[in-house]
Amino acid sequence: MIRGARTRLRRAAEPGPAGLLMLLGSALLLIVVAAVVQGISPDRLLALTVRGVMLGGILALGAIGLSLIFGVLNLPNFAHGDLMTVGAYLSLALLALIPDGAPLGPFSFSLEFLLVLALVAPTVGFIAYLLDRGVYRPLRARGAAPIYMAMSSLAIALGLRSVVYLGWGADFRFFYPGRPRPAVELFAGIRVRPDQLFILALALALIALVYLLLERTKMGKAMRATADNSELARVAGIDVERVVLFTWMIGGGLAAIGGAMYGLDAQMRPEMGWWLLLPLFASVILGTIGNPYGALAGSLIIGVTWQLSSAFLNPAYGPAVAFVLMILVLLVRPEGLFGLRGRRA
Repeated sequence: MIRGARTRLRRAAEPGPAGLLMLLGSALLLIVVAAVVQGISPDRLLALTVRGVMLGGILALGAIGLSLIFGVLNLPNFAHGDLMTVGAYLSLALLALIPDGAPLGPFSFSLEFLLVLALVAPTVGFIAYLLDRGVYRPLRARGAAPIYMAMSSLAIALGLRSVVYLGWGADFRFFYPGRPRPAVELFAGIRVRPDQLFILALALALIALVYLLLERTKMGKAMRATADNSELARVAGIDVERVVLFTWMIGGGLAAIGGAMYGLDAQMRPEMGWWLLLPLFASVILGTIGNPYGALAGSLIIGVTWQLSSAFLNPAYGPAVAFVLMILVLLVRPEGLFGLRGRRA
């Protein structure tokens, strides 16, 4: 009875989503104050915020897939970042086989780039499913502990990265080297590249499609039922293996497009997915593990915080900012922003 009372008191003392938002808002405010103290102009802060929203869109493509995989398979997939890398480099390889066309309007990429994205997304999704069949599924069948599942995904991440190193080397790569990427002015002196606007629009469109899939289709309902209770879903007649296939196809496909978009916006290097992994997990934990909509909100928060911190910190420390936010959330509210009170992920 005493233990139960202590548990209820502890849960009652935990802040709800509003409290967590206040904490995050306070952290953002401290970052802004630190930037202002160092003489950063408001226009610069606004520009960094816009840039953070665009970065958050890229992170969301990876974080939503990561959250879906954890929700359905209860797998913390440490190879997810390297699936993003594989998607980017496969896109680069396919582009090398196709003659370069004229840029599409104000963008730096050509029509063949969109065709390559349509081919790479299902390819990486199927690669992810094959990895599940060869590694994760046998471990699940043997009732392997979560730590073994996590370590196996880490081994796969190292393997995928090694393949990229062997195929393309360690140098930085660009989709269209030497092609100009002029910026345009939006408002209040904020300048962005048209490619960045395309990336954000594509991310939002794909996220909307995922929402429609999960909420309006039978497969989406089956995925949500499997995430709630896989054994009960199997008893109810749901083809769980088909759900697993769709989960990997969606998660891997989104990761591939996210990696290609990151490469288009910045540059490609074999370890880029590894450096994105921490912000991805921070986004998923912040928005509640297994909640794809929460992963979107978490990605936007992480992206904006990452960019605002670059006003007074070296941009290389951006992942460290994501790490600090993740620790704060774990300490204050382990359920995440959209988790149920008292429920541990």
